[in-house]
Amino acid sequence: MFDGFNPDMTYTLHQGDCLEVLRQLDARTFDLILTSPPYNIGKSYETRTCIEAYLEMQEQIIAELARTLSDRGNLCWQVGNYVNRGEVFPLDIYYYPIFKKHGFRLRNRIIWHFGHGLHASHRFSGRYETLLWFSRTDDYIFNLDNVRVPSKYPGKRHFKGPRKGQLSGNPLGKNPGDIWEIIEQDWDRALWDIPNVKSNHPEKTGHPCQFPIELVERCVLALTHPGSWVLDPFAGVGSTLLGALKNSRHAVGIEKEPEYCKTTRQRIDDLRQGLLKTRPINKPIHKPGENDKVSRVPEEWTEQAVPVETTFAGFQ
Repeated sequence: MFDGFNPDMTYTLHQGDCLEVLRQLDARTFDLILTSPPYNIGKSYETRTCIEAYLEMQEQIIAELARTLSDRGNLCWQVGNYVNRGEVFPLDIYYYPIFKKHGFRLRNRIIWHFGHGLHASHRFSGRYETLLWFSRTDDYIFNLDNVRVPSKYPGKRHFKGPRKGQLSGNPLGKNPGDIWEIIEQDWDRALWDIPNVKSNHPEKTGHPCQFPIELVERCVLALTHPGSWVLDPFAGVGSTLLGALKNSRHAVGIEKEPEYCKTTRQRIDDLRQGLLKTRPINKPIHKPGENDKVSRVPEEWTEQAVPVETTFAGFQ
C-alpha cells in the first residue's frame, strides 16, 4: 500500500450538477466508482422529495455510471435508510433492482458497523449502513491479497484426505468477510469496524455525512490497480479522492456545493504537504480506561437501579 501522496497521481474535481457532468465523461473510463449518494433525508445539500421521485432521478445517474465504468470495473454504492414519519425505507433494497436493470452484478452486500450515532426513541438506534458492491461483468478486478487479514489459527492442518498434515490456510491470511467490524486491535487482525466521522474524528469537516477515508482505502486496494481511475459522482468533501490519491490511483469527483469543493481542494493540498489529519487504518477503536470518568456508571444510576425479574416464554 502506498503511504503518502504520489505527485504523479492526478485528480479532477468538477463543480456542478452530477448528471450534467457525467454525460460529458468518456465511456469505459473508470475501474472503480465509489460514492455515498444523498439519502433524501433533507440535509442542506439535498431537496427532500417522495421516495419514487428520488429513485427515478437516481436511476438516470446510475445509467450514466454504467456507461462510464470499465469492462473490468467495480461500483460501490454506500447507503443507509430513508426514514419518513417513523417508517424506515432500506435504500439498498430499493436500489438493487435498479442496478440489476442496468446490467450490474452484485458481488457483496457489505455491512459497515459503527458504534455511535443518533439515538432513536421509537425504534432501535441505527448502527450500520450498507455498501453494495457491483461489477459490470464477470471479469472484474479483485485483489483479495491486498486486504487479507491474519488467520485465527494459522497452524491448522488438514486432518484427512490427500492433503492430510498440510497447512489448510492461506499463508497470506484469510478473506476478511462482508461485515466490516474490528473487534481486535486493528483492521488487519479481525473484522472491519470503521468508526463513522463524528465531532471528535480527526477527519471531521463541515460536511454532515462524510464517510471515513479508511473505508475508501479498503475498496480502492481490493477493487483497483495502481494507476486506475476512480470516480465519485457525489464527492462531498473528497474522501474518495483522498483515498484514491493516497494509494497511487487517479481520481475524479463531482460536487455541486462550492463550499465542499473548496474543502476538498484544501484537503488534497494538505495530503500533498503531509498535513492531512486522518485516522490511521490500523488504529484500534477507543476502549475506555479504568480512570475514564465518562465510561463509569454514575452513582445516581446505581442507586436508582431496581432488579427486574424477566420471564420469557419457555424459560424461567
